[in-house]
Amino acid sequence: MSKIDVYNQEAKVVKSMELSDAVFGIEPNQQAIYDSVLAYQAGLRQGTHSTKTRHFVSGSGKKPFRQKGTGRARQGSTRATQWRHGAIAFGPHPRTYSIKLNRKVRRLALKSALSEKVKESSLTVVENLSFDEIKTKKAVALLGAFGFDRKTLLVADASEDYDNAFMSFRNIPNALVISVSDLNVYDIVNADKIVFTEKAAETAGEVLA
Repeated sequence: MSKIDVYNQEAKVVKSMELSDAVFGIEPNQQAIYDSVLAYQAGLRQGTHSTKTRHFVSGSGKKPFRQKGTGRARQGSTRATQWRHGAIAFGPHPRTYSIKLNRKVRRLALKSALSEKVKESSLTVVENLSFDEIKTKKAVALLGAFGFDRKTLLVADASEDYDNAFMSFRNIPNALVISVSDLNVYDIVNADKIVFTEKAAETAGEVLA
């Protein structure tokens, strides 16, 4: 178990806690991280693109002119790809881009991404994300207190009251609030700073270990 400082919302150290080495202290597996990010981005693709082959293009199947004697290249159909309003050759068709990853690889990738953030000193733990009211100004003040001016991922536990914080951070383009159950490698890697609540860090240590 490695110790880490726990801050309040004014960025002052109030205590320390132990992080699970099985989750936050492993040697990052770069291949697992890469595969997980690739699978996440592939899953975002709709795959609804479609083009018409000769089978689907409307038009006559009649030979447009005789085979010989016209001086033109022989043609068998006006639906061929070289004709205007003809078919598309080798065009895309509806498909799924999803990539299957084994559960162990997905979990290894999550632990690797979190451990990498700890090694880079890019992971911070706060007491809570409890706001008295929905106030974007308060969310900006919290980020300013820590000096976070780039992409920041804030992680809370589902059992915590962070609804006001979620709404307060929603209008800030470089901040995202999620729960532990919604943690994914892409969001972790994409963020410059990760902020866990104390409860969320404990839950992640238990669930991912």
